[in-house]
Amino acid sequence: MTDSALWRKNLDRLGLELPSVAAPAGAYIPALRSGSLVYTSGQLPFVGGALTATGKVGAEVSLEEAKQAAAHCALNALAAVHDLVGLDAVTRIVKVVGFVASAPGFNDQPLVINGASELLGEVFGEAGVHARSAVGVFELPKNTPVEVELIAEVR
Repeated sequence: MTDSALWRKNLDRLGLELPSVAAPAGAYIPALRSGSLVYTSGQLPFVGGALTATGKVGAEVSLEEAKQAAAHCALNALAAVHDLVGLDAVTRIVKVVGFVASAPGFNDQPLVINGASELLGEVFGEAGVHARSAVGVFELPKNTPVEVELIAEVR
């Protein structure tokens, strides 16, 4: 099976498809290639143009809702990579950085960002295993609970 068939087959198995890339909300681009790496801008959990959740994790947003939002962020990041170079070119997900808008006392940011990490593993298998940071923050754009960016190695 080719690499292309693997990621496509896995998205189909998960009942997912790559969304359209969201238009930037500021002075940046969704993804940038430098050498053999593609860096994505932070992606929010948009589905069909709407955020899947708003508010702080541990208050208005549950851990499970936030984990699902992180998976949507990762899917949006993959769409940005695909739009730039095509997912067929991805040889490995190198790093994921996740930001979690956290209510006071919420400290399970890694469990939230597992939503993104698990999705990437499901899509790319061993090539989806990556280094990662999960950071708690007070506020994120548009009152979203999660923002995710990634670095992908490409051929």
